[in-house]
Amino acid sequence: MPTTAQTLKCFQLCCNLTSKYCSIDLVILDKRTSNVVILAKEEINIEVEPNGAWRFV
Repeated sequence: MPTTAQTLKCFQLCCNLTSKYCSIDLVILDKRTSNVVILAKEEINIEVEPNGAWRFV
């Protein structure tokens, strides 16, 4: 299960992406790292850590 911080940040990032007309292809929890991974278009890859910090990959 994603943490509350991950859930809120993921929702915020997805809203920001879709407001810029970027389609979101996949949102998944990586069980190896406990990071939420967001794939949008072909070039946008974002990881959200359990503490809510995020970065482009």
